[in-house]
Amino acid sequence: MSVNLTGFVDSTDLLNEPDALCARAAEEGYLYFKGLLPGDLVLELRRQILEVCRKYGWVDPDSNLIDGIGNWEAIKALFDAGNAKRGVGISLEAYADVQRLELFHSLPHHPKLISIYRLLVGDRVLPHPRNIARVMLPDPRLAPTPPHQDFIHIQGTKNVWTCWFPLGDCPRELGGLCVLRSSNKDGLLPVKAADGAGGLEAWLCNNEHEWLENDYDAGDVLTFTSYTVHKALPNTLGNVIRLSCDYRFQSTTEEIEPGSLLPHYEVTTWEDIYSHWRNDRIKYYWKKEQLSFSEWDESIRWQKVDIC
Repeated sequence: MSVNLTGFVDSTDLLNEPDALCARAAEEGYLYFKGLLPGDLVLELRRQILEVCRKYGWVDPDSNLIDGIGNWEAIKALFDAGNAKRGVGISLEAYADVQRLELFHSLPHHPKLISIYRLLVGDRVLPHPRNIARVMLPDPRLAPTPPHQDFIHIQGTKNVWTCWFPLGDCPRELGGLCVLRSSNKDGLLPVKAADGAGGLEAWLCNNEHEWLENDYDAGDVLTFTSYTVHKALPNTLGNVIRLSCDYRFQSTTEEIEPGSLLPHYEVTTWEDIYSHWRNDRIKYYWKKEQLSFSEWDESIRWQKVDIC
């Protein structure tokens, strides 16, 4: 496997050239947009999630909240008790508080994002309501996300795009996401069990693709296909909490697996999530669509073939 690490190509200049944008997406398996989202919205969501962390004692009380400095003793106690959920980084009780945040669920409907996915999947864009927050507390027992393809965790149509961005500036050392360039062309790869989010790692034997990684600023957006292999870098910045969002998009005309319409991890209900929202505009928005559904195929997740 290649160990040459290079940065992303900014595709902002192709937003007015949809054919060229889609051609790059098909060739590279990813697109990166510098400063696509308003930084103030991204930082506000960062603040709100850090408020949840402070509620549970995981933020250093003597630090500035927005800096996301962890309270090591409280974080250690959480992990010692086995209460940090793999894949989200915090307890499920706290994660339910994150899921109740209105801005967390409204951000994927931002016009800047919808306009991107109209170019990639067509005019009838469906943001999946199963939105994912990663609140990666700085404990060495929290393994970074292993190399994997999202399709095994999403299913439904293969034409799903994941949107990933950090909530705040994210240098490589904080554990940003990187992608395996053009790995979307290799089809669905066999997997093996692994630590980290999702619990499965793609076999990458004899793979000659190039890993791409980047430093991110607040507002930068990375998006990639459900077949593109990606992983998280380790957080080596000591006591800093890494925050990010995973949003997913597809066409309303293609099939979806019903689990993608549920709150992530089903930590609570939509009724509870919506109970204190100020705006009704996006509540149950997917119910307005005539969606077609596919059944979950557990065998896809367990193609444990040793090919090395």
